[in-house]
Amino acid sequence: MKYMMLVYLDEQAMTATEREHCYVESAQLTQQLHSSGQYLDASPLHPISTATSVRVREGKRLVTDGPFAETREQLGGYYLIDAADLDEAIRIAERIPPARYGTIEIRPVMEIAGLPTD
Repeated sequence: MKYMMLVYLDEQAMTATEREHCYVESAQLTQQLHSSGQYLDASPLHPISTATSVRVREGKRLVTDGPFAETREQLGGYYLIDAADLDEAIRIAERIPPARYGTIEIRPVMEIAGLPTD
């Protein structure tokens, strides 16, 4: 089953050095997941200052700078993995380096007909 792992953390939780080290550790983890056939995709996101939110209300588009909601933790990146079950996904999530600074939200990916595949 596919699981999306959303990485939430305070953007100020790490120093620049800690962040760079986290990227190295994350790349190593993705290599391990790739070797075991569990890696599908992963990437950090640019800071929330680069975010744009789009809403459509009563047929009209509303575009605003920044994230949709003010929160203590921001969406900082994601992993898309293939795991046998939630227990295995949890074991992978605890290995994601930013889990030491923030939260990893695990969500099963819903499979629906009609979506393009590779």
